[in-house]
Amino acid sequence: GGPGIKNCIADVLPILAKMLENMKADPLHLCHRLDKETTGVMVLARSKEAAEKIRLLFKTRQVEKIYWAIVLGDPDPIEGIVEIPIVEKEVQSHQSHYKMTLAPNYRLCPEDGKVVKIRKNRNAESAVTRYRRLAAASACSLLELQPITGVKHQIRVHLAYGLGCPILGDHKYSHWSKLAPQKLPELTLRRLKLEQSKARRLPLHLHAHRLCLPLGQPLDLVCKPPLFFQKTLRKLDLDIPKD
Repeated sequence: GGPGIKNCIADVLPILAKMLENMKADPLHLCHRLDKETTGVMVLARSKEAAEKIRLLFKTRQVEKIYWAIVLGDPDPIEGIVEIPIVEKEVQSHQSHYKMTLAPNYRLCPEDGKVVKIRKNRNAESAVTRYRRLAAASACSLLELQPITGVKHQIRVHLAYGLGCPILGDHKYSHWSKLAPQKLPELTLRRLKLEQSKARRLPLHLHAHRLCLPLGQPLDLVCKPPLFFQKTLRKLDLDIPKD
């Protein structure tokens, strides 16, 4: 997360700059954001000018972003594109809160099964995510994801509400009307050696695996998943792809 977030990356940039430049460096500049629970590649620039150039690449969608996620269930089909607009809504429950959710342009009419166009929500943002399954086991799947757009919580919402495959450890988007720990399949709990009552401790298994920046000569940045992600893959018997 950026400024205003506890344990913000911006707070450690001066320390990181000194580590890299032997105590004599100017502060590094943040070029983009990751959701606070997401792990993976982050791009920092040494100069303000370079940071602005890279930020423009992100803003104009010229950066290719590849994520990995461990999800519950198996997407059907196993490869495709989710293209459903997203909007932020207030959830009316005993504990009122806000969430991003789908704002589809069409719905299925229950009476005759026909597809009916819905009046567009003017606050909704276009959202497009490519996905493909890399492995499946233990009632879970490992997916490769490429967000074409950059809407808040886009991957999490498209997987949970669009494909019905919430990300492992995504307690926010595993339910709609309540704030509660994610409910895991029995087989998944057994493989993780976890009790359902301890599920709230599971971190979000969403990882920014690769970024490709079109800078004259394309710059390909790859980051291995963190240890907790790798351990979960092994426990669930999901094969780790070889790059």
